[in-house]
Amino acid sequence: MLRRYPHAGEPLTCTPLSQGLLNHGYRVSTTRGSYFLKHHLDDATRDRATIIRQHRATRRLQSLGVPVAPPIEAGDGETVTEIAGRCYALHPWVDGLHRGGAELTLAQSTRLGTLLGAVHTGLEQVMGGERSTDTGGAGGNPAGYASPEAADTFALIGDLLAAARGRGTRDSFDELAEHRLRERRVLLERHADRRPPDPGVPATGWVHGDFHPLNVLYRGADPVAILDWDRLAVQPRAEEAVRAAAIFFVQPAGALDLAKVRVYARAYRRAAGADAAELAAAVHRVWWERLNDFWILRWRYCLNDRRADPQFPAVSALAVWWTREYEAVRAAFTG
Repeated sequence: MLRRYPHAGEPLTCTPLSQGLLNHGYRVSTTRGSYFLKHHLDDATRDRATIIRQHRATRRLQSLGVPVAPPIEAGDGETVTEIAGRCYALHPWVDGLHRGGAELTLAQSTRLGTLLGAVHTGLEQVMGGERSTDTGGAGGNPAGYASPEAADTFALIGDLLAAARGRGTRDSFDELAEHRLRERRVLLERHADRRPPDPGVPATGWVHGDFHPLNVLYRGADPVAILDWDRLAVQPRAEEAVRAAAIFFVQPAGALDLAKVRVYARAYRRAAGADAAELAAAVHRVWWERLNDFWILRWRYCLNDRRADPQFPAVSALAVWWTREYEAVRAAFTG
């Protein structure tokens, strides 16, 4: 791989990184420094054209002052190296730490909202007339971005309950999963008539697509790099702001730190030029999305993949808390 990058130096060590669920990453040390080597594996984003689009976007964003870590060019001027049909990219290594919302002060929470607003306005500027090639789902085309149907969720709950109950050796996770599934079914029965309308095109734009603590690096109090642009796509912009807050500011018991959400959302609205009505609609859609979402249980019971299991207690509790505190959450994002 490094032979394609004549200025990178000779390899000394290559250490796999444990973080990341969809792709593989390595810290590579050479005679000239350290680099991040990314092996693109995710089926939805590993094709060469999609990766090149990500690279082009980050290089343009860097010129606007957005903290990113664009890829390094190989000897042939390309940023994607293909070996045996697999795509790789080499990035500069950025020293820094990941910070969850509990570690952020109110001032830093404000800056986080400003940063995401700058990402959205910057993408609007640098992506020009480019279109997303995704076709629906969380990263899809606006025309196909439909809210989940409660009937489909009821069927999924039944399947997941059968899987959780049918395990030969049950543990505390299975017990919690069964409790949360039964609890969520009751909530959906109570709120099934609140399915939100599909978003209008004016509220959509290019977004990072996966803005959460593991994709933002801090050095001291300052964010120095936004990482992992694999989910770059056209989506309702304000929904990314709400989803990010629901990850950054969720507490272990499932509540959101609404004081930090409030200053974060104000800063985002100011930086992105979004109004309170746009955020209110996003809050409703993301709440409904969370109420119908069981991706962690699908990974565990359908794919036998337990890597996301540690996230389940807080994520599942958040849907219940958010339903109970719906008005307070909306006020925090719009006030």
